[in-house]
Amino acid sequence: MKLYLYFIGKPRSPEANRIAADFIQRSAHYSSCEMREIRPDRVDLWQRHPAARKVFLDPAGREMNSRDFTGLIEKAQMEGRDLVFLVGGTDGLPRGWCERADLLVSLSRMTLPHELARALLAEQIYRAFTTLRGHPYPR
Repeated sequence: MKLYLYFIGKPRSPEANRIAADFIQRSAHYSSCEMREIRPDRVDLWQRHPAARKVFLDPAGREMNSRDFTGLIEKAQMEGRDLVFLVGGTDGLPRGWCERADLLVSLSRMTLPHELARALLAEQIYRAFTTLRGHPYPR
């Protein structure tokens, strides 16, 4: 399984980006992980990752607790299926992308800056991997 964390737009907060990058780097001990900025007009996630499960962050998405999120990671590992996560930019997700996602997830009912959402998502990815391996981090 490979994990991809994409986000739209340039980060305004280098500190939040460093936090996200740190958690992705830690997660790479458990699975191949990549984090990068994309421009929707230049990247077709469905062509680039045809078999991957696409999980997009959206305020109208399904709310999950950490246990549910860990289950999402565990299922992908068991199936050997790549996961693509996408955090929208300041204007959210591009038109028509929500309908094509395999799953929409909401991190909070509150509106979060996309830099903070990226850091929070990266932490939850790391938390899921450590939980599945019995690592003491989640405690």
